[in-house]
Order: sequence, then C-alpha cells, then structure tokens
Amino acid sequence: MRALVTGAGGQLGRSVARVLAAEHDVVPLTRGELDITDEPRVRAGVAEACPGVIVNCAAYNAVDDAEDDVVAALEVNAFGVRSLARAAAACGATLVHYGTDFVFDGTASEPYREDDAPNPQSVYAASKLLGEWFARSARHYVLRVESLFGGPARLAGADGRRLGGSLDRIADALLDGREVRAFVDRVVSPSYVEDVAAATLALLRGAPAPGLYHCVGSGRGTWFDVATALAEELGVEPVIRGITLDDLALRAARPRFCALSNRKLAAAGVEMPHWRDAVARYAHARRASPRES
Repeated sequence: MRALVTGAGGQLGRSVARVLAAEHDVVPLTRGELDITDEPRVRAGVAEACPGVIVNCAAYNAVDDAEDDVVAALEVNAFGVRSLARAAAACGATLVHYGTDFVFDGTASEPYREDDAPNPQSVYAASKLLGEWFARSARHYVLRVESLFGGPARLAGADGRRLGGSLDRIADALLDGREVRAFVDRVVSPSYVEDVAAATLALLRGAPAPGLYHCVGSGRGTWFDVATALAEELGVEPVIRGITLDDLALRAARPRFCALSNRKLAAAGVEMPHWRDAVARYAHARRASPRES
C-alpha cells in the first residue's frame, strides 16, 4: 500500500517513514514539499500520490508560543488536519493523525482512557483537540502520544536546529555534565518515537476498528523519575534538581497528571513497551552514536 507521510522531516515523521517502508510504498513529504496549511496543494498532492493511507506527522508543537501565535497553531494542528481528512476522504484513503495528552486538564489520578472527557487548558491543547475532531471526517486512526523522544531527528532539522523533545534535551544535559531540572509534580507516560512508529505499522497491518487510541509508553512516572532512570541507563552521575510547575512562569498551562492508558490499543493487538524499557533502548542508541557538536 502507498503511504503518504506528511511532516517527514520532523522527529516522529522520520521514524514513521523509515519503519513503514518495511511493508509499504512510502512517499515522505517534508513541510517544504507539502505544507498542510495550503489546502489546494494538499488536494493536488494527495490526488497525485493516490495513497491508501495518509500519515500526518506535521504539527505545531511550540506550546508556550501558541498562546500568542493562535492562528499559526490552529492552521497546522486543526485546519491542516481538516484539509488532509478531506483529501483522504476524496480518494478513499485512511488518515492516521497524532494527538496529545494535553487535551486533558491533568486533574485525574489514574491514566486517562479514550472515553474520558477532554478539557484543554491552553491554545496548543485546544488546537490539537480540534485536529482530532476534524480527522473524524475520514476513515481515521487518531493516536494520542505524549512527551515524544528519540529517533533520527536528533540530527539537525531543515533550519539547522536540533530537533527533539524534553527527554532528548535532558539526555543532552546529562551527557554534557550539566544540571537537569525535572518536574516532581508532572506525571507522564513518555512515548519513544520508535515504538510509536512500530505501533502505527502494526495498526495498519491489523486494521482494527478506526477511531481514537492512546499510544504511549506503558506505566507512568514523574519527570524526575524519568530523568533519574535515563541517567542510570546512560551511566552518568547526574545532578538533577526537582522542581514544580509553580517554580516556573510558563505561559501555557501544563496538565500535572497526564499518564494515558494503552488498554484499547492492547485490545487491538498492539502492546506498547514500558517507558523504562524504551528509555533503556534510547540510552543505548545515544551511547552508540557519535556526540553531536
């Protein structure tokens, strides 16, 4: 099957394109090659490729910047998804889109399930929830991920900057011997991009019922727990200072408890490894790679 991957130059997109290529004819498109906010180009590009599946890895992820840049966040995370869904429906393709744990308000005490009511607390979160809703206009799989880390995007992106998430930056600091500040009051289920890509491939292979699925590392821990586990796997003596959300003046609200349940995904035949196992594999990959300047 032909798989068109948007956002293929990013952290998740690179891994997804590579993993899907094992079983599919992949057409990887970077933002420069297909800007999903340009609906006419999206229609034309999808019609030309005639894919069986569109995998959307394009996203606006600058959580704090979105508070002031509302239009840009909505254009990518919401209306760009609408354009892809319309194009997918027009050619009979399935749309795979990635959501976020930020759609929840973080007041739970047990991992969120797909049928728990969302309550976004920031512009970024609201834009991502709208994208989920727009994806429903096509045959779709919406996979909620959180705290993405790893993958070949530790290489420089198109603008020369390193790409990666919070855990990638923590790894950089640990390997450089710098102090790490880690939240003791944010509970997460980090998602390793390699595991998310493998789960995407498994979903397309198994073709369970379309809909919303959580796709994160199993288990949960605070960011302090995650940073400590990563330091151990990297074999470094860390300097980790525990902080709280109240210690920082962040423009956008963060959910304090944002662990997600993978039960529905497991019932569909796709098991997600524990986040500690993912951190161990990620650390091994970082140790085996030459240090970046």
